[in-house]
Amino acid sequence: MNGELVGLARIIGDGATICYLQDVLVSPSAQRTGLGRALVREAFAPYSSVRQHVLITDEEAGQKSFYESVGFAQLGESVPGRAFVRFAN
Repeated sequence: MNGELVGLARIIGDGATICYLQDVLVSPSAQRTGLGRALVREAFAPYSSVRQHVLITDEEAGQKSFYESVGFAQLGESVPGRAFVRFAN
């Protein structure tokens, strides 16, 4: 794509007990090409032994099916647990 940034993934965490997928961004022109899946796989690769892989996202169309396709499950559906969030005012 001519040296243009078309996607990125970023993880934050302690590297031992939790890794939080902060961002997965793919340019619309590169969506549905496997790039997002590859970014998620490569971002988590160094953290395969970390117990919790976490993601919080909004409800944009298509996100649920994408994240389920890369192994995530929504809390309360097939995974027991609780999720809490607090947004700054």
